[in-house]
Amino acid sequence: MSESFSSPGIDPPSPTLSARLRELAEYLAAPAADRLTEEQRALSLGIARRLVADVAERLDGGIDPAGLWSEWLRGGLPGAERLAGLCFARAEEHRWREQSAQRSALPILAEPDETIVDAPAVGDPLSDVDGAYLALQIADRRRFDALGNPGLAVADLDGEIFRALLLDVAAWRLTEVSKDQGRAARLGEAVRAAVERQAGEAGLAEAGAAYYRILGETVPEVAATAIARHNWPVLIALAAAAHRRGYEDMALALLTAESAALPSLLAPLRLDRTALAPLEASLAMLPARAVADGSGGDHARHAVPGRGTR
Repeated sequence: MSESFSSPGIDPPSPTLSARLRELAEYLAAPAADRLTEEQRALSLGIARRLVADVAERLDGGIDPAGLWSEWLRGGLPGAERLAGLCFARAEEHRWREQSAQRSALPILAEPDETIVDAPAVGDPLSDVDGAYLALQIADRRRFDALGNPGLAVADLDGEIFRALLLDVAAWRLTEVSKDQGRAARLGEAVRAAVERQAGEAGLAEAGAAYYRILGETVPEVAATAIARHNWPVLIALAAAAHRRGYEDMALALLTAESAALPSLLAPLRLDRTALAPLEASLAMLPARAVADGSGGDHARHAVPGRGTR
């Protein structure tokens, strides 16, 4: 009679193995589906890292952002699903703008001579339109770091997403300062103060809405000029304001739209059909673009939870 024995079993998989198996399972479930390129992965990860560092700085200047990020990379980012849409939208917009800058040889055209004659002298106050456009440029520039790498400005975040990210950072920080009851108690107050500060800040969506309002009847002309010059931030901001949507949400809608859907998507800007040609051509040349399936449900399922106009 043979001796029976029980199998020792299999050790639980490590987090790394679990992640690899989950990724493989997703791939096997849809092997023909388009996948993120290395560029898309790197851009999105960099955007997330810079956002986490900015939020940590607002919470507590004593936080080591490199240590926080390294630990989160090992264990996975809290609230990854909340951040995925925002980071992907910002990364795709950045790829689009970089491609346009590299492909386009269009100079920044001077205005007609009679306009130059009437231009305000240095030191004169800006017109309302020029002031609103400058505010839009400044809000957009806040979405880059000092080296020109793309990021997400805290002022542009949805309030609930910002608060959730603050709480995630605070929970991580609490493990470091838990023995110091005073510092631990101050974390809650720091979260409250950061939330109040962010709620009072105007971001890119607000700047775009102000520019849209002040342009009035000239919106179609300005939007057409933005397309002709590949000035995508202005186009996205005006479209977002017209639709009362967040900037990142509008950017993702444009970037995933089929050419046939662009006229209806930009209908509130009252553009001529011919004015859309440079936009269609630019989008068509963007590698690995995640084009919507045309059913209308794709973008609705992946709408970016960003701050809308107020």
